[in-house]
Amino acid sequence: MFEKFANLLNEKLSGPMTKLANQRHLRAIRDGIVATLPLIIVGSFFLIIANPPLPAEWGISVFLKANAAKILLPYRMSMYIMTLYAVFGIGSSLAKSYDLDGMSGAILAEIAYLLTITPINVSADAKAGVAGFVIPMGKLGSAGMFVGIVTAIIAVEIYHFMDKKGIKIKMPDSVPYAVAKSFENLIPTAVVMLLIGAITYWIGFDWHTFMATLVTPLVSASDNLGSVILIVFLTTFFWCFGIHGASIVGSLARPVWLILLEQNTTALAAGTALPNIAPEPFYQWFIWIGGAGSTIGLAILMAFRSKSTYAKGLGKTALAPVLFNINEPIIFGAPIVLNPTLMIPFIVSPIINAILAYAATAMGLVNRVSVNAPWTLPAPIGAYLAAGGDWRAIVLSLVLIALSVVIYYPFFKMWDNSLLAEETNTAKEAE
Repeated sequence: MFEKFANLLNEKLSGPMTKLANQRHLRAIRDGIVATLPLIIVGSFFLIIANPPLPAEWGISVFLKANAAKILLPYRMSMYIMTLYAVFGIGSSLAKSYDLDGMSGAILAEIAYLLTITPINVSADAKAGVAGFVIPMGKLGSAGMFVGIVTAIIAVEIYHFMDKKGIKIKMPDSVPYAVAKSFENLIPTAVVMLLIGAITYWIGFDWHTFMATLVTPLVSASDNLGSVILIVFLTTFFWCFGIHGASIVGSLARPVWLILLEQNTTALAAGTALPNIAPEPFYQWFIWIGGAGSTIGLAILMAFRSKSTYAKGLGKTALAPVLFNINEPIIFGAPIVLNPTLMIPFIVSPIINAILAYAATAMGLVNRVSVNAPWTLPAPIGAYLAAGGDWRAIVLSLVLIALSVVIYYPFFKMWDNSLLAEETNTAKEAE
C-alpha cells in the first residue's frame, strides 16, 4: 500500500515540482536573493555590535551605544537596502537564462526598479539655485522587494523580446564587444525607461502602495504558527519523496522571510520592539537543526546507539556534517527518502520544534531573531547569534536537539533492528 502511494506521489509530484523549482523566473528570484546573503549576513552583525549582549554599565557597552549611529552605517548601506542588490541579481540571472548578457539585464532591472520611486525634494542649493532630491531609502529595502521582483522581470522580458525580434542597433564586427553591446542595448533601455517612467511619473501610479496592499496580508499571515507549520510540513513532505523541499518552498517563501527579517532589524536599529517571530533564521536555528527534518537527533542515535553495522558506520560518518546542518548523507544514505519508518519522525520532529520554539518566542522566553547567521554554524552558536546574543537561545536549541533525539528514538530502534536482522541473516547465509 505504501509503495503504491509512494510511487504515485513520485510519478505525479516529482516532475511538476522539479519543473516548478527550475522555472526560470522563480530560479532568477531565488538566485538574485541568495546572491545578497553575504551582505545580509555581514550587515546584520553590525546590529549586534551596536546593541551588544553585554551589561549596560560596562564601558564597552556605553561606548558602543554612544556610537551606534556610525556603527550601523554599514548595515544601512547593505542589509537595509537589500532589494537594491537583489534586483541586480534577479536581472542578471533571468537575462542569463535567456542567453542574454547578464550585466545588461541587471542594469535594466535596476533602472526599472529605481524608476518606481519618486525622489523627495528636501532642500534647495543656495549656490546653484536648484532643488535637492533624495531617494527614500525605506523603499530600497524589504518594503520594495515585490516591486523590485516585478519590475526586474518586466525589464528583462522587454530585453528578451527585443533581442528575439532583432530590434536593436547592430554595429560592425570591428567595433569592440563592450561598445557594440552598449549600442545594442540603447533601444531596450529607452523602452524600459519610457514605460516605467511614464507609469510612475506621468500616469502617477504608485507601485509601492499598490504592491503593499496586495502583499501585506501575505506577509502578516506568514508570521503566524499555522503558516510556519504548513511550510515545515511541505518542506519535509517533499523531501520524503526525494524532492528538494527547501528549494521549492524556499523559492516561494524567501522574499517574505526577508521582509520579516528586515522589519525586525529596522526595529532593532531604532530601539523598538521586534514585530516578527518567524523570519528565515527562526527556521534555520530552531526548526532545521542539523538540516531538514531536524535530523541531528537521528544522527546522534545512529552514531552512539546503533547495533547494526551499517547504521553505526553511517552515523559516525554523517554526524560531523549534520553538526554543520548538512544532512544529505543521512537523507539519502539511511535513506529517509521513501522510508516509511523514518519519514514519520522526519516530518513530526521539526513540527514539534516549530510549535515549541514559536511558543517560547511569543512568550518572550527567547529574543526574536534579528541576525542572519551563517547557516553552517552549529545550532546553539547560530541560535545565540540570530537572537542577538541571547543565551536563552542556546538553551532552547539544546532542548530542541534533545527532543529530536526522543522523537526519533522509537522509529530509529525499529529501523536499526530491521538492519541488524538483515545483517544477521546475511552473515548466516554466508557461513
